[in-house]
Amino acid sequence: QVQLVESGGGLVQAGDSLRLSCAGSGRTFGSYNMGWFRQAPGKEREFAAAISGSTGTIYYGDSVKGRFAISRNNAKNTVYLQMNSLKPEDTGVYYCVADPTFGWTRSQPFALYDYRGQGVQVTVSS
Repeated sequence: QVQLVESGGGLVQAGDSLRLSCAGSGRTFGSYNMGWFRQAPGKEREFAAAISGSTGTIYYGDSVKGRFAISRNNAKNTVYLQMNSLKPEDTGVYYCVADPTFGWTRSQPFALYDYRGQGVQVTVSS
């Protein structure tokens, strides 16, 4: 069974940092496009970050650019999201995604990713 399992979420104060991890199992994700989406309470899910499996190009959503950093360790089949200078508006559920599509673009909707994790809660208090 192929799975993506997120970890590292929690409750932090504004200005703190967190690192989310997404461990893949059931197959090798080294060549996959991988990323993170997030959904704040009462809001639509939004793109946060992604890294291309073919070129290594990294993309960020406007709301996290300059504060978050995505990286991957193919040997561990894991992708990370380092989140710095956290704000209360970063509160939400963070989802890991993976897709093998050669024609993938950063605008691909969450629902079209082949693999999606169950999500991890991040809460930032003011």
